[in-house]
Amino acid sequence: MRLIKARATNYRNIIDSNEVEIAQTTCLVGKNEAGKSAFLKAIEGIRSVDPNFKDYGKIENYPRRHLADYAERHPDGDAEVMRTYWELDAFDIKALEAELGQGALKSSCVCVSKTYESETTTWEIDVDEEKVIGHLSKLAGLTEEDAAPISAAKTTAKVYEALAGITSRTPSQESMIAIIGKWRQHRAVLRAIDILSARMPKFMYFSHYDRMSGALSVNQLNQDKQNGALLSSGDRVFLDFLEYAGTTLEDLVATTHFEELNAKCEAAALRITDQIFEYWTQNDELKIKVVFSEGKSGDPAPFNSGPVARARVENALHGVTVPFSERSAGFIWFFSFLVKFAQIRKTNGNVILLLDEPGLTLHGTAQKDLLRFFYEQIAPKHQVIWSTHSPFMVPANDLVSVRTVEDVVEIDRRGRKVSIGTKIRSDVLTTDPQTNFPIFGAMGFEVTQTLVIGTNTLLVEGPSDILFLQAASSALKEAGRSHLSPSWAVCPSGGIDKVLPFVRLFYGNKLNVAVLTDYERGQKRKLEDLYRAALLNNDRIILATEVAGKDEADIEDFFDPAFFVDLVNKTYALRGVHELTVEKLEAADTSTARLVKKAEAYFKLLPAEIAEYSHFDPALYLLQHPELLKGEGKPIQETLARFEAAFVRIARFLPPSQ
Repeated sequence: MRLIKARATNYRNIIDSNEVEIAQTTCLVGKNEAGKSAFLKAIEGIRSVDPNFKDYGKIENYPRRHLADYAERHPDGDAEVMRTYWELDAFDIKALEAELGQGALKSSCVCVSKTYESETTTWEIDVDEEKVIGHLSKLAGLTEEDAAPISAAKTTAKVYEALAGITSRTPSQESMIAIIGKWRQHRAVLRAIDILSARMPKFMYFSHYDRMSGALSVNQLNQDKQNGALLSSGDRVFLDFLEYAGTTLEDLVATTHFEELNAKCEAAALRITDQIFEYWTQNDELKIKVVFSEGKSGDPAPFNSGPVARARVENALHGVTVPFSERSAGFIWFFSFLVKFAQIRKTNGNVILLLDEPGLTLHGTAQKDLLRFFYEQIAPKHQVIWSTHSPFMVPANDLVSVRTVEDVVEIDRRGRKVSIGTKIRSDVLTTDPQTNFPIFGAMGFEVTQTLVIGTNTLLVEGPSDILFLQAASSALKEAGRSHLSPSWAVCPSGGIDKVLPFVRLFYGNKLNVAVLTDYERGQKRKLEDLYRAALLNNDRIILATEVAGKDEADIEDFFDPAFFVDLVNKTYALRGVHELTVEKLEAADTSTARLVKKAEAYFKLLPAEIAEYSHFDPALYLLQHPELLKGEGKPIQETLARFEAAFVRIARFLPPSQ
């Protein structure tokens, strides 16, 4: 079973999250307190690996401002918290049809939801009961005479009722009633649920606060467990480590010597350490050691008596070992996460990971390593959903997996701010630039890193230019026309005045640099300064005006006006009286020929509830909807022709072999 959609309602600051598409990897991006953790916890409640997470807790987690109106808001009963949609794979369907027969399911999609007052889930599954009855009849070997008493039955429950009323049943009737009699309430749909429920993944929630304890008092922990005390998350991770090592708390209590336990824990620590250093590039001279000893009277309680397990980190470079808790929080988190994941996968197998702000305390490059671990080690076998507000944890090369999380605030008639709760969007076109900031940062980091190592670098104005070039190049390549060579590393420079510092910064790297930049009349002096620097041949500086055939131009002026208008309308869902036309665009600002400036002027005339025009939004929309650049219409062909002309000019500066 694969999770494909999730919708949270009535939970903490979430009134209705929207229906959120879930991919193999899904990244939730949003500001602090936006509702990312709430969404992850709502999903976890469907089926958590934590046995203590049984219900959502209405008093603690129902939106507090509406708690007094609970009965009025939910007159039909309980409030739903999470609704999930799952796609069954071939093995799920095979397992179900093995009992219920071929074609027993009308749809391969099922819905699983959960409410506040229930510790169990509610399933919606479409079973063809008549086909199930037909399958069971053949399986039991019912003759036409045997089947006569159940001919009017449309459900397996009615079949069971009819057969149970027969005082003298044939062997085939006995066989059929025996099969149905094992099912809950004798219903095929409940049997289908039981089969699929056993195959449904569990959810493992792990936050950046979950870090393994540096030491564990065996006697104290055993006493806490016997008294039913709630263990700390750090102690639970340590217990997971022990179980991963092949021992248990009970073994520690019962043992009279620690040599075997030390050997097991040393082997487990080395194994996980080896996993870490496939992806931990910060310092490869570290080793984890877990040792057992008797507590000493001078140690703080409860580590001053009885057997104590201690984790230590050895730094081979400095020749010292230090307590686990004294290493960097990022390293401790990474180790703890691998321990938890290894043990959960060992005991539960099929899990979906919910990671809340993973690697928050890691250095930026270590976060990139962690992201690489997600894609290389987790995603091939498990779905993973993580939240972040760090640009280094946003997959810049997989933006389709990114969802923005925003606590949306509206202004009421009296001018007061009113929260409508957390909204999660898959188009990443949010009205809040702070929410989008990590996405922009991720793209900037990615292209800047490429710039440093790229032999051939194309400087453009900003991130939106990169997306426009990617979209147009893909369309031209598919059509068999000249497109942008993948040998170019495309990097935003920020405009003509920023090109010179960029070129100077990386001049010693002997990069092959070309520039495609916007131009307006007021930038003449900046362009002359760039020419005078003589760091680039003048023909390597391609102005948008030269491609668009205008005195002033941005990359948006490569678009035919009719195409640009259609793109803007689709991006911002402009309809009716607000729909943009070529005539409206031209009239919005007659002092300029630049399409972007005209669009900005037009949007200032629109109502406040319509999002402000952004260079980035149409670029991202076009990249996500490549079909807009397909077709033989004049607006599309003239647009592609301008981009093709730009790519042909840029290609002149590549070495012949490329």
